[in-house]
Amino acid sequence: MSLLDLVLNSLETNKAEDIVTLDLKGRSSVADHMVVASGRSSRQVVSLAEKIAEQVREATGELSKIEGKANGDWVLVDCGHVIVHLFRPEVREFYQLEKLWQPVAEGEEEA
Repeated sequence: MSLLDLVLNSLETNKAEDIVTLDLKGRSSVADHMVVASGRSSRQVVSLAEKIAEQVREATGELSKIEGKANGDWVLVDCGHVIVHLFRPEVREFYQLEKLWQPVAEGEEEA
């Protein structure tokens, strides 16, 4: 199972909502994939992050870095080649992170 599949499986199993995967290959040197998902509450967002980190550690032996657990509005999990952003829905709507990384349609200019 790939790292991306492991992350997506964890999110689906733990009932994350609105899961979006963005392919960053060739667009970022930081990671190959970005996953954005929502939890219904700060508690669920933190729990989703902890579950991902735990499952990555069990499967690969690698430790994931987690940022933002104290507040739980927006938590980032750095799993190496996969970066995961977990939000409460209203925070996700405010930042609209996916729009920053979506490919630009032909004929449109980048912001």
